[in-house]
Amino acid sequence: MTRTIWSSNTVKPLFEMPFIELIAKAVTVHLEHHKANEMELCSLLSIKTGACPEDCAYCPQSGHYNTELDREKLMPLEAVIAQAKNAKADGAKRFCMGAAWRNPPKKDFPKVVEMIKAVKDIGLETCVTLGMLDKEQTEALHAAGLDYYNHNLDTSPEHYKKIITTRTYDDRLETLEHVRNSGINVCCGGIIGMGESREDRMELLIQLANLPEPPKSVPINRLIPIKGTPLEHSDNIDNLEFVRTIAAARIMMPASMIRLSAGRATMSDEMQTLCFIAGANSIWLGDKLLTAQNPDSDHDMNLLCKLGMNQTAAHA
Repeated sequence: MTRTIWSSNTVKPLFEMPFIELIAKAVTVHLEHHKANEMELCSLLSIKTGACPEDCAYCPQSGHYNTELDREKLMPLEAVIAQAKNAKADGAKRFCMGAAWRNPPKKDFPKVVEMIKAVKDIGLETCVTLGMLDKEQTEALHAAGLDYYNHNLDTSPEHYKKIITTRTYDDRLETLEHVRNSGINVCCGGIIGMGESREDRMELLIQLANLPEPPKSVPINRLIPIKGTPLEHSDNIDNLEFVRTIAAARIMMPASMIRLSAGRATMSDEMQTLCFIAGANSIWLGDKLLTAQNPDSDHDMNLLCKLGMNQTAAHA
């Protein structure tokens, strides 16, 4: 199958297409690559919280802002194992661990490696997000059995400069290259609603879809404005524009799992359902995503039951 290399000239028509026509096209692409009634369920745990040296304008964990977040050191292995077992019992197939670091400290990196091995032993897929990595670190994570590494591009290269100054876009691309070359699956997406233009949203999707290999997992987050961050007064992005972005992502990355990520607590069941119809086929379980609010698992399972959806089988 010939791969499409996307440009603004080919993506713009998707965003300008009549909404129902776009959704119909996204549904067609989705059904060619995925089962209509399957949803991937993942769980996310903050294993080290706050005091991050990066200045990401959306993030309550940045040490640059006063968000009244309690700082926590790296969790002990036993606590992580307990959380992973709970996640598996709730129906998650993948357990993701996030640490608020610029890059993993030497003293803590071996502890994370042990966490990955322990979670694998429970029978879950593993994913971590630890900031920037070098070649040796990605090789060590691969040797530990890590299935996915999350490292988001966040937004377009142009808008990125307004959101983050402590890490460049090229820094992010370099880490993704290390991850890809090591054999670990790439999980990479962005955040919608940070004051970016439609052209920025288009460019983010172009960057993702045109990577040497499209990410296996693509988390699409809706900004949660957090008090104390530079984006605390951001206006909510229009619901249908957000759904339109999901549909475009599905068309541009047909084989990827498109994860409806942060911001679901602000979405009605109907809006989430529209996102699922548009091609989102993965969600986070649990009432907290790192530090942000998320619908509780009972609510999610009730919604999926109403929609006749089942959990996807592990495939890593």
